[in-house]
Amino acid sequence: MKLKIGIAGYGNIGKGVEKAVSASSDMELAAVFTRRDPGKLRIEIPEAPVCALEEAENMKAEIDVMVLCGGSAKDLPEQGPKFAAMFNIVDSFDSHAKIPEYFSKMDKAAQNKTAIISAGWDPGLFSMIRMMAQAILPQGESYTFWGRGVSQGHSNAIREIEGVKGAVQYTVPIESAANEVRNGANPQLSARQKMKRECYVAADKNSDLKKIEGQIKNMPDYFADYDTTVNFITENELLKNHSKMPHGGFVLHSGKTGENNHLMEFSLKSDSNPEFTGSVLLAYARAAARMSKEGNFGAKTVFDVPLSYLSPKENGELVRELL
Repeated sequence: MKLKIGIAGYGNIGKGVEKAVSASSDMELAAVFTRRDPGKLRIEIPEAPVCALEEAENMKAEIDVMVLCGGSAKDLPEQGPKFAAMFNIVDSFDSHAKIPEYFSKMDKAAQNKTAIISAGWDPGLFSMIRMMAQAILPQGESYTFWGRGVSQGHSNAIREIEGVKGAVQYTVPIESAANEVRNGANPQLSARQKMKRECYVAADKNSDLKKIEGQIKNMPDYFADYDTTVNFITENELLKNHSKMPHGGFVLHSGKTGENNHLMEFSLKSDSNPEFTGSVLLAYARAAARMSKEGNFGAKTVFDVPLSYLSPKENGELVRELL
């Protein structure tokens, strides 16, 4: 029997999840839930119903896992606990500093459900790499660099500002800092020394651009700790020059065993941040369904999920083919 997937929010990540469902033989799309007019929304899997977000609670029995695709700035803090009380869920909550607080709220809400949070590529996959590297080489330092690419969470945070019509934010790694790590220097690097942020913003005609720029640059957890440039452009320029959503990054861990040095590196380059994120979320949706069947309820992170639960293959196949 195929796993029935619900998608809450049909923005870029929701569309990415839909593509991932189409590519997964063990899953089917049960429904898409949106705040927009359901009658006007066209999705790529036309046989699946499109419903208002408020209708989700009437479809508890028809959905095995709900994938929450809203933004971390405003959507998920409100929607996450509400949906976790009704469904097994997966989300990509990416405000790193607020994850402990969000985890606590989700754990209280998911009394009889499984809620896997922050399951994108960072937080998510990169988090697993950092954990493994530190476990293997405890005498060492981990460094994470993001970009160059479009951060959906940061772009969405800008779009939430009053007077902003559209925005794209590029995270840009500082290559000289990464090379210091690769050369074994083990530098102490602040967030500002590792990455910078470039923002392209289309604002309403009569907006106070200085005010918007200040709100962006001083936004805690997103921009305040980085050197940030804000470029105001037209909507046409935004669409023409900034409509693609590539992203990536790399995790470096430099460590020692005795007198010997070691460098671990994991990297990602993606043509589409939302499509890759959607694929990660769907793999964890598979895991959420399995954990729920075992009665393993409450909030979970990628650290709590057995790797084999991500795969549609049986354990014997994994051992034969991949071990």
